[in-house]
Amino acid sequence: MGWCDDINSKFYNKLIKFPFSMKAEKLYLKKHIYDIILVTNYNTNPIKKNKGSAIFVHLATKDFSPTKGCIAIKLIDMKKIIKKINLKSKLIIS
Repeated sequence: MGWCDDINSKFYNKLIKFPFSMKAEKLYLKKHIYDIILVTNYNTNPIKKNKGSAIFVHLATKDFSPTKGCIAIKLIDMKKIIKKINLKSKLIIS
C-alpha cells in the first residue's frame, strides 16, 4: 500500500496499491512508523493539487526524529487515541 503524492496523478492524495507508476510514498517501512496510521482529512474534500498530501498521525521513531509534515506519537499514546476516536472526532493542532 502507498499514498500518492504525485500532483500529476488522478490519485493525488489518495491510498494506492503497488506497483504504481506515479510517485507515491510506501506505507510499509523498516522503521515501522506506519504500522498504525491515522489519515487526517487534510486536503481531501475537495483535493487541491499542490496543497499537500499524506498528512498522517503515525508512530514515532525511538529518537523522535522529525517527520515530513506528519504527527508522530508513541505507540502507547496511539492506542489511547484509537480507543477514543469516532467519525465525529476532530484533530486540532495549536
